[in-house]
Amino acid sequence: MKPDLSPVQTGLEIFLAEHSRTYKGRSLALLANQASIGPGYRHALSYLDEYLPGRIKAVFSPQHGFKGEKQDNMVESGHGRLKDGRPLFSLYSDLRQPEPSMLQDIDVLLIDLTDIGTRVYTFAQTMSLCLEAAGDSDLEIVILDRPNPLGGLTFEGNLLDISCRSFVGRHPMPMRHGLTMGEMAVFFNSQLEKPAALSVIPCRHWTRDRYFPGTGLPWVMPSPNMPTFETAWVYPGQVLWEGTNISEGRGTAKPFLMFGAPFIDPEILAGELRSRKLPGAVFREVWFQPTFHKWEGQYCGGLEIHPLNHNFEPYLTSLTCLEIILKFWSRDFRLKEPPYEYEYTRRPIDLILGRESIFNELADGRPAREIIEASDRELKKWRRDIKKYLLYS
Repeated sequence: MKPDLSPVQTGLEIFLAEHSRTYKGRSLALLANQASIGPGYRHALSYLDEYLPGRIKAVFSPQHGFKGEKQDNMVESGHGRLKDGRPLFSLYSDLRQPEPSMLQDIDVLLIDLTDIGTRVYTFAQTMSLCLEAAGDSDLEIVILDRPNPLGGLTFEGNLLDISCRSFVGRHPMPMRHGLTMGEMAVFFNSQLEKPAALSVIPCRHWTRDRYFPGTGLPWVMPSPNMPTFETAWVYPGQVLWEGTNISEGRGTAKPFLMFGAPFIDPEILAGELRSRKLPGAVFREVWFQPTFHKWEGQYCGGLEIHPLNHNFEPYLTSLTCLEIILKFWSRDFRLKEPPYEYEYTRRPIDLILGRESIFNELADGRPAREIIEASDRELKKWRRDIKKYLLYS
């Protein structure tokens, strides 16, 4: 049988065409941002107002704001109103979960957000907190699903240890988890003592072997430092620099694809990395001056990662880079101090990696590949356990 290469239709499109009439008499709210688009690049809110006039009573936004304007972690967006006076509630502000007063006149919360296939991305955590809030009320949650841009067949990293639970990881998942937002919602909901009334509107024509370029959908950056699909591709590894003094490329035209610091010699780093023969990518020496964020205005040496094919393992790649940096530049390397995503005591690197022992093992000289191979059993269990939550072949 030939594979179905039809352009993917998102859950938003399917909802509008096949389910919207069911909700004509109900009060709705929408959790979305600038990447919540439908055909013709029109925003989900515009479509919903057209198909269900007068039904969207309130809008909620995740980290970075409804329009995606907030740049960095722990840069909050306030509550406000749309031009027509409807309330806009920020779930990345003085609160990260909707309060009962915000939901008292709402029957259904529609969630249309793009995930990038990595545990350390706050939109899924916001969805998780919405499910918890709905479990204590009569609120129905409807997920308008979108593809996982990294496909759904490859997993990387250890499962999150409960001691590292935070707003960048609330459930026991690997770094590269292989699920869509809808599938994560079903998984999260199954973990709750009081599950929410949950429905998922799946995508059509998406299969687990399809990376984002194969979907036929346009890429609209879901957050300010996620400008391209390639950025999302490297992110399951490159996000670890957020827990260090290594620039993850914020303040450049290629965040996360480039990384470095003033004390790094790119030629040494590239040579060491190439000797490891990591699959699926090319590593190119770069020099850059961030216009903001870490090392603002200073001359940094580092690498740009060029992913080439599906053999690329972003988590192994970045953890190996960290191993090399600890070997050659430990005197200048530093871990970021708290806070990080509203955690004020625990090391950010541990919250990101999902286990306190991983960085310590690297610092003691254990090779990154050994650390990752030690998680193979966990990943095999994850692959088995998530089968009951999967919505796509």
